Amino acid sequence: KHDIHTALDTSGGPFCMEPDYLESFQKLMDVTDLFILDMKEMDPERHKALTGQDNRNILEFARYLSAHKKPMWIRHVLVPGLTDSRESLEALYDFIRELKSVERVEILPYHTLGVHKYEAMEQEYKLKDVKENTPEQLEKATEVFKKYFTTVVVN
Repeated sequence: KHDIHTALDTSGGPFCMEPDYLESFQKLMDVTDLFILDMKEMDPERHKALTGQDNRNILEFARYLSAHKKPMWIRHVLVPGLTDSRESLEALYDFIRELKSVERVEILPYHTLGVHKYEAMEQEYKLKDVKENTPEQLEKATEVFKKYFTTVVVN
């Protein structure tokens, strides 16, 4: 009504194809201009080891948005030793390439800015030994996606 651009930033995890859910979700889609989707890992077992859940709903969500021509930005956090292998990036690239409405791919460098939150909650930070990305790691990841996508951003 007021010409305000809206975006939904999500992992897509809660998505499901049940009719009641889709009916409600359609109302959200009608007022959302852009979906920003976090894609962590393509392999279901590695995704489950990393996040505690498999990625079936997330992949289904991306396909659904694509089928409905909803603009998407895909974000991928590049975690050294976990989500940065050439095999993992190529699998993500292959999946994203199948989607018809992806406008942008963002490579997000891993950082340790949230460590203090875990310490404050007295919880173990499981990635405490992971180092932040080198410029070379970021460039290698970006090269994978630039083969197809003209807008690849390192944030």
